Amino acid sequence: MRAALFVTCVNDALYPRTGVAVVRLLERLGVTVDFPAAQSCCGQPQYNTGHRYETEPLLRRTARAFAGHTHVVTPSGSCAAMLREHYPRIGRKAAEEGRGGELADLAAELAPRVYELTEFLVDVLGVTDVGAYFPHTVTYHPSCHGLRALGLGERPRRLLAAVRGLDLVELPGAEECCGFGGTFALKNPDVSAAMGTDKADRAAATGAEVLCGADNSCLAHLDGLLRRSGSPLRTLHLAEILAATEDEGPPR
Repeated sequence: MRAALFVTCVNDALYPRTGVAVVRLLERLGVTVDFPAAQSCCGQPQYNTGHRYETEPLLRRTARAFAGHTHVVTPSGSCAAMLREHYPRIGRKAAEEGRGGELADLAAELAPRVYELTEFLVDVLGVTDVGAYFPHTVTYHPSCHGLRALGLGERPRRLLAAVRGLDLVELPGAEECCGFGGTFALKNPDVSAAMGTDKADRAAATGAEVLCGADNSCLAHLDGLLRRSGSPLRTLHLAEILAATEDEGPPR
């Protein structure tokens, strides 16, 4: 099987080890990973701040970059939701405004081929035990886009539960937003920080060594708050845990 990796701009710029982890993990499971070099930002920051027209060139670029790939896998629930949920809306709006059906056609063709990483592992590859080994206590934060827009449900937890050596502990109030919300954190910094502090404090109180999530943007927000509070709790993307084995730890 082949799959194309949509690494996302956040991971490319700040967390390249997450992209490395996805490739290592998928190749271990027998997947040939392609990386279309023409990919760029999906346009989520522009779209979230009301700049729909400025998002359209990025929709067009992304759809063309991944044309011909049966499976497009991304380690980000928010970016997967952008491609699957919002691209079709952008296309429909353009058509309603009398600007043709190109964007709608591109979005409709791309959206069904996009998978968040845990969806691809569980639903397409049919695995929950990926051969990972991570001897640490972990608590899991489900980000809003994965939880609500994509409906990931128990997929991430099932994958974590199958990791040898991992002790998964419950995070109280797990379904509450961490307060990041992309541009929300920029527009409403005080509210964002208060929400994030509540989440970070609850995570630290579990006694876990690692706070795990499937979106590095949310983890970056929480990591900053944890560091400022002096907490020893560290954050780590789910892909990096799943990529770890007894022979190789998470990518560095």
